[in-house]
Amino acid sequence: MKRKIHLIVGARPNFMKMAPLYKEFAKFPEEFDVKLIHTGQHYDERMSKFFFDDLQMPKPDEYLEVGSGTHGKQTAKIMERYEEVLLKNRPDLVIVAGDVNSTAACAIDAVKLHIPVAHLEAGLRSFARSMPEEINRILTDAISDYLLTPSPDGDENLLCEGVPKNKIFFVGNIMIDSLIQYQEKARQSKILEKLKIENHDYALITLHRPSNVDKENGLLTILNAFEEISKSIKLVFPIHPRTTKQITAYGLEEKVKKMKNLLLIPPVGYYDFLKLQMKAKFILTDSGGIQEESTYFGVPCLTLRPNTERPITITEGTNKLVKLETEHIIEEAKNIISGNTKKGKIPKYWDGKTAERIVKIFREK
Repeated sequence: MKRKIHLIVGARPNFMKMAPLYKEFAKFPEEFDVKLIHTGQHYDERMSKFFFDDLQMPKPDEYLEVGSGTHGKQTAKIMERYEEVLLKNRPDLVIVAGDVNSTAACAIDAVKLHIPVAHLEAGLRSFARSMPEEINRILTDAISDYLLTPSPDGDENLLCEGVPKNKIFFVGNIMIDSLIQYQEKARQSKILEKLKIENHDYALITLHRPSNVDKENGLLTILNAFEEISKSIKLVFPIHPRTTKQITAYGLEEKVKKMKNLLLIPPVGYYDFLKLQMKAKFILTDSGGIQEESTYFGVPCLTLRPNTERPITITEGTNKLVKLETEHIIEEAKNIISGNTKKGKIPKYWDGKTAERIVKIFREK
């Protein structure tokens, strides 16, 4: 008898995590009936549809269309709509990934209906409960039946929290599965020619976290740093809709326009973004996944946050945390521009075979 599985996606990072898993399960059609559930947490076409197309993902079996909202409203909408799906099509397993509101909301729905949950990318901790993502991680891990960790620190964190060892599976980093699979297509991207930039002649920026963009002082601190850094190197900034909204809200459009070496562009597709990462001199980001991808590419990464839930990107990779102070951001960027770069290595199980290891677990279970 086929086992029914739901794969939950909601925000951009989920797509890269679930695409290789969906394809691996598809190799065993006689064993698994897999449905793709899209909550619609990222509803902007450039943040969602482009990634589905690039990752060659099928149209979702269910699209909940929750859209944006406060954490409470968004989480409640997801729970209300996904519960209806669960009652209509009761799966044997729900797999959630990462730390977005869709992750926690769908896990709660499933557990309350006594449906087992697997958390992909379990055990990651920033130890900062001021981050909404940290609450989602802790909550999801606490109620999941299978905890699929990307790195050994994830196992250690879960064991310290009292999670039984037989629930924890060190499977590796599934984001790297997608990266490896599409690396060649990314190399063929013409995004550099389109933007008229050269290899290693620019820094790449991503910025979207509320702690960085939702407060005027925080956003101004970072933009002031960009203003100075842009005097030494081009800055390519595929701007998140949230960040655009906040720049407008604080009346900072003129400040941004005056930075002649700052290329503000709309969000780009997966292949283009990988190409921008692999050819950058360095990356300035507040994203979790980009800390990992830059480590795989060996590109220096400056993370504009006081903490990270991915410490392996610092201890083994090319990542470095940067204080949210204008002068400190400028200093770290200029160190890299002058050739003082951090060397790293690719961590264990970041090898493109994580989906294989996960499906093997569920075939044997």
